[in-house]
Amino acid sequence: MTESTETWLTQEAYDRLQAEYDQLVNVGRGEIAKEIDERRQEGDLKENGGYHAARDEQAKMEARIQELRRKLETATVGELAFTGTISSGTVVTAEVMGREMRFLVGSREIAEGTDLDVFSAQSPLGAALMGLKAGDETSYEAPNGKQITVVVTAAEPFTG
Repeated sequence: MTESTETWLTQEAYDRLQAEYDQLVNVGRGEIAKEIDERRQEGDLKENGGYHAARDEQAKMEARIQELRRKLETATVGELAFTGTISSGTVVTAEVMGREMRFLVGSREIAEGTDLDVFSAQSPLGAALMGLKAGDETSYEAPNGKQITVVVTAAEPFTG
């Protein structure tokens, strides 16, 4: 699944991601470099579990830094002009296979602190819903090949 080139974020979500990015770049990198250096001085690197764990942690941190940088560089920040149709940043209530669900179409970063499930606009469900409005019905093919029917009962802008 590929990520879109643009991510819609509330100002709060953007600020939270920017703070995480700044902390990882300005503090986290230095801390992990110091940890790696300390573990390296313990001796034989082949059997030094602490060294390897620190290197693994460094790789995870660098991957998160790259992910944050991409999101921040491509973010559209602000309030969405809600037109009644489903787009990134819409909270959807729908009947999916006979079960009512309420979820956000968008990015998990904007839903942080809520109990909403999140489906990206590129997910099979999210892609099937884009451009629909309350009362519309659609179906999509799940990753297991099964056809899933969805009836949109409500669509509203995410307000945090």
